Amino acid sequence: MLKSFTKITSGLALAATLASTAAWAEEPGVMNGDPVNGKKIFTEGKGAAPACMTCHGATGWGTEAMGAPRLNGIGFPYIVKQLTDLAEGRRTPSGPGAVMPLFAQQLSPQDRRDVATYVNSEEFISQPAELSDMSAIKAAGDPPVGVRYKGEVLVKYGSAAAACQSCHGFNGRGAAPVFPVIGQQKYTYLVNQLHNWRDGSRANDPYGMMRAIAQKLSDQDILDAATYLATAPRTTEGDGYVPVTNR
Repeated sequence: MLKSFTKITSGLALAATLASTAAWAEEPGVMNGDPVNGKKIFTEGKGAAPACMTCHGATGWGTEAMGAPRLNGIGFPYIVKQLTDLAEGRRTPSGPGAVMPLFAQQLSPQDRRDVATYVNSEEFISQPAELSDMSAIKAAGDPPVGVRYKGEVLVKYGSAAAACQSCHGFNGRGAAPVFPVIGQQKYTYLVNQLHNWRDGSRANDPYGMMRAIAQKLSDQDILDAATYLATAPRTTEGDGYVPVTNR
C-alpha cells in the first residue's frame, strides 16, 4: 500500500510560475466556489466518486495509514489544480491514490472549485504530528521515522537542494496562491510524494521545480524533511502571526 520508505530559480521562472496560476482557478488565490455544494460532495460523494471524507477524514485532515493527504487549509488554487490534473490525466497516482483520476472525472470544473472552497473554508486547527505516538504510521508497515532536527535544517536552510521554506514559507505554512501548505501535512503522504517527484512518477509540477529539488534528496533526507514538516508549528512562539493560506 505504501511506497518503500527506503526509496520526502531564476526570477523569470518564478514570474512565469506566478503567471501560470491563472490557469489553476478563474481568479488566482480567490475562492470562487460554492461551499454548500462542496460540502455535499465532500460528505456524500457524486456519481461514481464516494464521499471525499471516506479517505481524507471528516475534517479533511487526511488519514496517515492510507497515505491520504490533508486537504483542509492547504490552498484553494492548489486543490483546484490537482483535481483538474487528476481528471485530465496529468497526474496518475499509484497505490490507494490510483482511484483519484476516476473520482476527479466525476466532478465538473465548478464542482472542483466548490470542493476546494469548502475544504479551505473550514477552520484550520493546528495539529502537528507527535513523533512519540505515530501509531497510525507504525500500523501501516512500521516505516522508519526521520531525524527531526536534521529535517529542520533541510526545511529552513536546505543542503544540496534549496530550502523548502524558500517557496513554501516558514515551516511549510504556505505561500498563496502558488505554493501549498506542506507543514503539518501527513508524514506518509510527504514521504511518498517526495519519492514520486524524485523518480518522475509524479510530474505535474510547474516547470519541473519539485522534480529538480527532490532529485537532490537522499532517502534519509526525505525521511528527515517529512518528519520535521509533519511536526512543525505554524508560528514561532510569541510572534503573533497567524498565516492566511486558504485564499
